[in-house]
Amino acid sequence: MKKIEAIIKPFKLDDVREALQEIGITGMTSTEVKGFGRQKGHTELYRGAEYVIDFLPKIKIDIVVAEDDVDRCIEAITQAARTGKIGDGKIFVLPVERIVRIRTGEEDMDAI
Repeated sequence: MKKIEAIIKPFKLDDVREALQEIGITGMTSTEVKGFGRQKGHTELYRGAEYVIDFLPKIKIDIVVAEDDVDRCIEAITQAARTGKIGDGKIFVLPVERIVRIRTGEEDMDAI
């Protein structure tokens, strides 16, 4: 099992969710986060004063899938989230050792 963490632009969340549903992924968690990479933030003007916004709003998506589904998920997320501009985000893939569904006690793939 693998955990896929994707950091995307907020307005792309619905597109990514729909793309994942189309390939049969039924569960995900999204979190509003802030951060920066090469994009580094930007300056804005407020009441005549210029200020720097270092941390930009992003969405982090967490999905746990079987190893066989990882490449399809990455492809779906990449296609749905890509704008071609800086700040499109990143995808991280991590190993998952164990999953337990709290309500039933089911484990691993049965718990997904």
